[in-house]
Amino acid sequence: MKCLHRMSLVALAALSMVGAASAVEGGALATVELRSAAGQSNQTSLDGVVEAVRQTRLSTQVAGAIVALQVKAGDRVRAGQELLRIDARAAQQGVAASASQVEAAQAQLKVAASELARQRQLHQKQYISQAALERSQAQWEAAQAQVNALQAQTRVAQAQSGFFLLKAPYAGIVSEVAVTLGDMALPGRPLLTLHDPSALRVTAAVPQALLGGLSARLDQVRYEINGMAGSAARLQPAAVELLPTVDAASHTAQIRLALPPAGAAGAAGATAVVGPASTAVMPGLFARVWLPAGGGAKAGPQRLFLPASAILRRAELTGAYVVDAQGKPSLRQVRLGRVAADEVEVLTGLRPGDKVAADPQAAAAVAR
Repeated sequence: MKCLHRMSLVALAALSMVGAASAVEGGALATVELRSAAGQSNQTSLDGVVEAVRQTRLSTQVAGAIVALQVKAGDRVRAGQELLRIDARAAQQGVAASASQVEAAQAQLKVAASELARQRQLHQKQYISQAALERSQAQWEAAQAQVNALQAQTRVAQAQSGFFLLKAPYAGIVSEVAVTLGDMALPGRPLLTLHDPSALRVTAAVPQALLGGLSARLDQVRYEINGMAGSAARLQPAAVELLPTVDAASHTAQIRLALPPAGAAGAAGATAVVGPASTAVMPGLFARVWLPAGGGAKAGPQRLFLPASAILRRAELTGAYVVDAQGKPSLRQVRLGRVAADEVEVLTGLRPGDKVAADPQAAAAVAR
């Protein structure tokens, strides 16, 4: 009985699959055509990243155990604020020893000065020779030089004792704290990472093939940051800098787009948009940089859009079923771009004129 029941379940499942396939085959598989976006086919997009203009990895010049940690990641600090302190007891004892040596040398200098005064009086009365007076003068000068040298050593010791206290070089945000209380600080070892959120930029690598004449069209460069306010439109940077060097390994040049302050308007001739606030944009965010095509260059491929419902997502695979002239679907992996309403931009994987299955689940049943 159990075997008959199991066989009946398998038969019912097979019949349901055949029924679903026949339902699809009974009528033509519904397809949609890619929509081409006119008027923006002369731009090229590059992957970029947001970074801080001023970002510092703070370390120390001395070794010692960390005895006080005043900040954590995400804290805002002001210029000169104490960030962490290293055990400086040995250095403080060295400063105290140098100060004591200075006091001893000053006492010897005082004795040498008194002796020189007496020798001058005796020399005036011609009780001692000129040579004896010169010896007293030399002893006083040696004592003075000793005091100056020890005072310099004391200042050096005091300056070195300041290395055990790490302070913020400018006002900013603590991005990373790489140590904990009790860790050993070593010269050159990064302890904290600090960045200035008031000055951010977007950087991208420009391939060598796109560098021709780009320097004359930097005012047409735009950017967008997904997930930020105003990311649906392309924003105009405050300034654009194309570095005059090309990396020998990747054959790319770096382009830097300074982010405008909050409330800056968009590009002239386009709809004015408000740039993302500096407090919302953080270093490390993904950005997209749009470059204009050259004046005499051949226009690039048109931007293609597809309904979001026609996209198939399985784990890390993103694709769409392309239906050929015989009505047979085949899965193609695609790379997607910006999402606009119920459509998504297709960057790679599809060509103009391709017919895509409107229902990827039904197309998957036919493709089996």
